[in-house]
Amino acid sequence: MKTYKINEIFYSLQGEGGRAGEPSIFVRFSKCNETCKIETHGFDCDTEFTSGTEMTLNQINTAIDELASKCKWLVLTGGEPGLQVDTEFINFFKNLGYKLAIETNGTIALPNGLDWITLSPKVAEHALRQKTASEIKYVRAHGQALPEPLCKAELKYISPAWSADGLERKHLDWCIKLCENNPEWRLSCQQHKWWQVH
Repeated sequence: MKTYKINEIFYSLQGEGGRAGEPSIFVRFSKCNETCKIETHGFDCDTEFTSGTEMTLNQINTAIDELASKCKWLVLTGGEPGLQVDTEFINFFKNLGYKLAIETNGTIALPNGLDWITLSPKVAEHALRQKTASEIKYVRAHGQALPEPLCKAELKYISPAWSADGLERKHLDWCIKLCENNPEWRLSCQQHKWWQVH
């Protein structure tokens, strides 16, 4: 029986982007194909996604039902969920009435059927395989330039890099200035960290 390696499943509010504030069930997949380090990306990855449990679709659904039976938004995150999310996963939960959002680094072309795609690139534009998204979000530290995305997305966000000590003012000020100078871009901060929710 097919399984997916899941790091955690939790119920919270979407903390950033165009769906910020919306109640959602987060399914965090284990594994990633990128290693974000301050030397190469301008920030360190702040998420633990290496551990996990192998789960069937029915086991994932049971865990979701126990958390919030009324919520119909699933956010597939990671790690890199594109390594595991497939048509079988999408069809299973769509048939149960769920809407599926995914947070991806874009290095893997995603299957059809997803309702919302958040693309947050961590590699050069030419290396991206996902060419369309609902929104595109770039994490920027002080001094990092505004990208020229190849992915087509209706919404474009700049998000200031967080460190272990929190959000440094210089990163926030830099991202504010990027948005002011380029009004087609919006500022998106990780509000869930301020709200102190998971």
